Amino acid sequence: MQRHSGFTLIEVMITIAIVAILAAVALPNYSAYITRGKIAEATSALLAMRTKMEQFFQDNRTYAGACAAGTVAALPGTPPGSGQLQYFTIDCPTLTPTTYTIRAQGKGNDLANMTLTIDQANVRTTVSVPAGWTMPAGSCWVSKKAGDC
Repeated sequence: MQRHSGFTLIEVMITIAIVAILAAVALPNYSAYITRGKIAEATSALLAMRTKMEQFFQDNRTYAGACAAGTVAALPGTPPGSGQLQYFTIDCPTLTPTTYTIRAQGKGNDLANMTLTIDQANVRTTVSVPAGWTMPAGSCWVSKKAGDC
């Protein structure tokens, strides 16, 4: 009698079940990791814009007129000055001679309704978060779904 070598159907099914369980745990964590990486685009752009706004103020003694193309504080993005980043849109909704607010609004399904701001006093605020996220307790930029800063 000849003996066949190989895997039985039960062994293959158990292996597939183990891989499925590992994937069920890993995929949500990986998605959250990718989203946290996208938030870094907004925070770095907001901090860079804050520096540009202070440079603009030093030159002009006012914040009015900043965020415009051709100024030292032009909005980032593609095309230049548009404020359109890959995952966020940057704009300046409030510009007065002595105050400003720079806002980053999320784009796409995973960042929809996320809004982060910074002002002339370096107050970093999470204005809104996507569905299923928790608002942070203090004045900070949310970085995780649980509301951590």
